[in-house]
Amino acid sequence: MNEIIVNGMSFSIPLFIIAVGGIYSERSGVTNLALEGFMGAGAFFGALFTALTAGVFASTSNLPMYLSLFVAMAGGALYAIIHAVLCIKFKANQVISGVVVNILAMALTDFLTSQINESVLGHSADKFILNVFPRLTVESLTGIPVLGGFFTNAYIFEFIIIAVAVVAWYVMYKTRYGMRLRACGDNPYAVDAAGCNVGRIQFAAVMVSGALSGLGGMCFAYSVFGHYSTSIYAGYGYLAIAALIFGNWKIPATLGACLLFGFARAAGYSLIQYLELPGTYSDLIMILPYVLTLLLLMIFSKNNRAPRALGEIYDKGKR
Repeated sequence: MNEIIVNGMSFSIPLFIIAVGGIYSERSGVTNLALEGFMGAGAFFGALFTALTAGVFASTSNLPMYLSLFVAMAGGALYAIIHAVLCIKFKANQVISGVVVNILAMALTDFLTSQINESVLGHSADKFILNVFPRLTVESLTGIPVLGGFFTNAYIFEFIIIAVAVVAWYVMYKTRYGMRLRACGDNPYAVDAAGCNVGRIQFAAVMVSGALSGLGGMCFAYSVFGHYSTSIYAGYGYLAIAALIFGNWKIPATLGACLLFGFARAAGYSLIQYLELPGTYSDLIMILPYVLTLLLLMIFSKNNRAPRALGEIYDKGKR
């Protein structure tokens, strides 16, 4: 049971912070299918930082790994500007923009990874190798039945992400900016009439989306893959979109959806090991979260209430 909890949390928590990024964008009224590209681009910058500073820090130092999380957030936020400019400044179709941003991220990071490895790092490879992220066990809590698994051999970035998510929740629901952001997703013309700059609020929301997605992407690189390459574009951004829709664009409910997906994935792998099935069956288990997503959306989608102005191109002149 502990193994399922440990593996489930290492997948669910990064997925959750990516979904929170999507909530920020979509609650502001900007449809965001670009989470996959944001997380991949952000992780690229974080992994590049780790590769370039490999000889700067002591071999036993964990500081580069923690710094890479902040670099990934900055990289994701910068890359998100593309989507923000296309959708807000040039009023492009938001769905098409998201798809293009995803394709561009995959192609561009694949090319840059190979070129930087060859010309700067001096070896031919299409990926950046990452160190093992430190884990934490709270000995005083591990004896608690079931709940003890959440404090056993957990990645430290899980606690970092939870702290960031709490801050994101507070900003969304307890600050003036969060109130205006949510109002932009429902009635941007009312926000404009109140004297606020709708475009600026939405632009900031999309950049926050990029930053949180970059953080989640970097954590996936550390926990799921152990390296950075195009394999990080494994559909997790789209799964995060499904989680936020299932969570009805609410942060606490979205956490529940991500935990459900993560534990389904971890339970599937544990089942394969228990039944001693061939390794090829692990590929089949990869589809479990997506099958579960389809089933849940079929059952609960009629109760979902998206922001009323989601996907609408805001034009101040039409007010």
